[in-house]
Amino acid sequence: MAGARTEEDLVSEYLAQNREVAQWVDTLRGYCENNKQWVARREFILRNMDAYPTVKPGVSNNSLDRLLSLSMVWANHVFLGCSYPQAVMDKIKEMGEGIFVLDPPLHKTMRTEKCSTSSGATDDSCAKRARLAPNEPDGRPAGRTSARPMSQKCGPPLQAPAEHQPFFNRLYKAVAWKLVSAGGFGPNLDHFEILCSCVESCKQTLSCVFVPLKDIAGLPAGRTQKEGHVCEIRCQTVYLGTGYGRDEAAARAMASKEALKVFQGRKVTVKIARRRYKGRDVEDLLLLDEQPRNQGFPPALSYPFQDECTGNTSF
Repeated sequence: MAGARTEEDLVSEYLAQNREVAQWVDTLRGYCENNKQWVARREFILRNMDAYPTVKPGVSNNSLDRLLSLSMVWANHVFLGCSYPQAVMDKIKEMGEGIFVLDPPLHKTMRTEKCSTSSGATDDSCAKRARLAPNEPDGRPAGRTSARPMSQKCGPPLQAPAEHQPFFNRLYKAVAWKLVSAGGFGPNLDHFEILCSCVESCKQTLSCVFVPLKDIAGLPAGRTQKEGHVCEIRCQTVYLGTGYGRDEAAARAMASKEALKVFQGRKVTVKIARRRYKGRDVEDLLLLDEQPRNQGFPPALSYPFQDECTGNTSF
């Protein structure tokens, strides 16, 4: 009918009448979300606020974290075709009922390899970003961490751990809540799904790099077979874990499991530590728990700090 108001018009009218809510909800927008994705997810958040009475503008609590997590899951399903456990799918479909998305993407297959808030992201593109543009997945301007004296050696800047620590404190809380909801850490969990959803609830993305086992030098004892893949997972250029498997999916699952183990302690800490990368010792950013380690870390598959080098990006 001519002159009929769309759902977007109704949302805009509501926000115009509630300026406090409008200002607050805009702070929840993800760095990589385009306007179409954000308008849809914003409507999802506003429609479902009544179901979480403790969600109030400007107030951080578990209810808000859960609503934001579900909104990210819904957006990933709609725009990226990500698939989740059936109970989660039923929940987000119910919560998203009535939300109209103009010309939504068509997905021939359900993609679980990479859940991201960036439209069209794939594991290959993420691996490429991890090698060529390390600062882009952070949601930080490229070059922010590379403003260093040319005489300084390669590696993350000394202030990097302090800069990253607040984010990983939030991620620690999100993972702890998620694991409690799932009944605790165990072998039957979808470790990648848990890690991915928690990172997304904190409005960031994971970066996965895959390398065939036969191309890796210096593997731990018992990993000399030539078949299979190695996966390295990072978030905000910080190394989380490495996994080995018969294929990329299995390797990623093991890397996610190793990453989640770090969150089992009383806290997590971002530190600079020495690792091997292409036959050389380099300084890398790692997320660590309080457990003592008697052996070194797995060799790095990617090194996001090569732009820090003094005119040399090869190792």
